[in-house]
Amino acid sequence: MDLNILPTTVVGSYPQPEWLIDRSRLRAGLVPRIRMQDLWRVESPYLEEAQDDATLLAIRDMERAGLDIVTDGEERRESYSNCFATELDGVDGDNPGEVMGRTGRTTLVPRVVGPIRRTKPVLVRDAAFLRAATDRAVKITIPGPFTMAMQSLNEHYATDEEMAMDYAAAVNEELAELFEAGVDIVQLDEPWAQSRYDQAKDYAVKVINRALEGITGTTAIHLCFGYAQMVKDKPSGYSFLPELDATRATQISIEAAEPELDLSIAAALPSKQIMVGVISMGSGQPETPELVEARVRAALKHVPAERLIVAPDCGMKYLSRDLAFAKLKAMVEGTAAVRRSL
Repeated sequence: MDLNILPTTVVGSYPQPEWLIDRSRLRAGLVPRIRMQDLWRVESPYLEEAQDDATLLAIRDMERAGLDIVTDGEERRESYSNCFATELDGVDGDNPGEVMGRTGRTTLVPRVVGPIRRTKPVLVRDAAFLRAATDRAVKITIPGPFTMAMQSLNEHYATDEEMAMDYAAAVNEELAELFEAGVDIVQLDEPWAQSRYDQAKDYAVKVINRALEGITGTTAIHLCFGYAQMVKDKPSGYSFLPELDATRATQISIEAAEPELDLSIAAALPSKQIMVGVISMGSGQPETPELVEARVRAALKHVPAERLIVAPDCGMKYLSRDLAFAKLKAMVEGTAAVRRSL
């Protein structure tokens, strides 16, 4: 993958059109862990075509903004995790259980009632569609095994670690086929490694490495403090981050703009490329290119340019499309100013 220094990208999601999904319910704080087909505004016979059209709109927006690495915007997903987690054998998403969510509220989640197995491709068609739609570098995202385990009710395995290892095996099989479909980067979303520190310190690295076993393509891990739409009081530092240097992943994504993260923490990840968030999801106004430039320069004090990737803090799903595009355009322009000075 031949990219410019300081490549720009998104974490994963981009706003879905109002004609595609009920965004008023999303804005009310909904992050589905089970399938919620009633969120879609398009009837089932036409839904896939509509999702494809929305995906093309998202890709073209990212191209117009000037991103070096684009995604499919996760336009076909009700949330970042439920699309994959509910397609595995052993998982009952139709009769959900309840667990405590990251924000302290009870959340409906899939019940694990048998051995978790991947019996068919889940995101491979999406990856092939993305690859065919653009000549830029492309990234596809997939929920990480630790996070899926935390978002499930275990009614089968002796321990949650055993369950997470089978989630990891399923992710590993999917990763291999995603790279065969032509993607340049696959990102594991592991936000619950931050919010469930006690379990994460015991086995998150182990299950992530199982998911990445034998994978030779570029891989990333995304950690964040939660969607700004739901989490208003962000911590100023990560409880679980240095541990990720022991993973097989190539890149680590961190949320830095909104929480004003002390980026000296990057010293704890010496073997990784760092995807630094320079765009806040909690601000209702677009950043200026000058603010982005200042944030990138601040990151360069701790991460050398050849290891730094520029991105928003988190997925952009809950923003308006106009705001998301303006933020990305400012991110690209601010990063370009830094590149010219290097």
